[in-house]
Amino acid sequence: MKTNFNITAFIKLALIVGLVLWASLIMKPFVGALAWAVILAVAIYPFYQKIVNRIGESRKKLVTIFFALISVALLAVPAYSVFSSVLESSSYALTELKNGTLEIPAPTEKVKDWPLGDKIYANWESASSNIQAYVLDHKDFVLETGKSFFGSFLGIMGTLVGFILSLIIAIVFMSKADSGHSTVVKFANKLVGQKEGEDLVIMSRNTIRSVVKGILLVAIIQAVLSFIGFKLIGLPAAGLFTLLVLCCAIVQLPVTLAVIPAIALAFSITDNTTYTIIFSVYIIVVSLLDNFLKPVLLSKGLKTPTVIIFLGAIGGVLLHGIIGLFVGTVVMALAHQFYMKWVNSSEEA
Repeated sequence: MKTNFNITAFIKLALIVGLVLWASLIMKPFVGALAWAVILAVAIYPFYQKIVNRIGESRKKLVTIFFALISVALLAVPAYSVFSSVLESSSYALTELKNGTLEIPAPTEKVKDWPLGDKIYANWESASSNIQAYVLDHKDFVLETGKSFFGSFLGIMGTLVGFILSLIIAIVFMSKADSGHSTVVKFANKLVGQKEGEDLVIMSRNTIRSVVKGILLVAIIQAVLSFIGFKLIGLPAAGLFTLLVLCCAIVQLPVTLAVIPAIALAFSITDNTTYTIIFSVYIIVVSLLDNFLKPVLLSKGLKTPTVIIFLGAIGGVLLHGIIGLFVGTVVMALAHQFYMKWVNSSEEA
């Protein structure tokens, strides 16, 4: 009887493990989109619920549909604008290069004062004097750089399309938020206990919302303000520079690195020095906004120390990419919570 019981228990365990592994393989292609959907649902839900409460639960389906359409439009329109701007600029440059009419402004003497300024000045002057000859002389470098650039750009645009898909899934999750929250709390309670499970779910929710406000929202603000400045100064490929600002802000690189080339280009193509100086001051201020906004927005309503959140965000991005902003911060927040509970319990003991 004991042997039969052990064999039966083993078969049950094997079937459960096999089912879990099978389901994991089936869901593997959708893990990224579902993870983003959960993050977006958690972040946007308070705003969505306010709209539902104001209009009424009886019209929740109609609100959800309009909310989905407006949200997708808010993402799709800027994405299309950036894509069309880069495509238009690239097509124009290739056409002008083919016709021999592409003109590159000559560098000023100030370029020589930059780091590696003499080399940059020599290449820039050579390209401005005869761009076709310069491209032929550096054909391999130009082709490799162009291939790498367009590959990266198409990858980013593909990510944006996936992000829009995740947003649609997130809105579906938000429409079923009550049952979803109840299920997650029950699962957490099964793992760590009745009270601790709900506390961890709430902490994870608050961490995600703080990271969205403190990192993504700040990155979007900096990108929008930068785009306005680039357009007003008449900077070529403003959409491309804006994308560079957004990427630097999201992956926690100094945004100043992204705007310095824009400032240099503005001085090179603009005759009015006063306007260029005003633009430079404006864009530097925009690039430094995160130093003031992040500490306020990240720490608001969050018990986890800000330094833990920063470490989780940066380490998460290095390990998992953009999704690591949230995975890293939530994992670090949970680890900090477990550590504090362990320390306090051993002190009490």
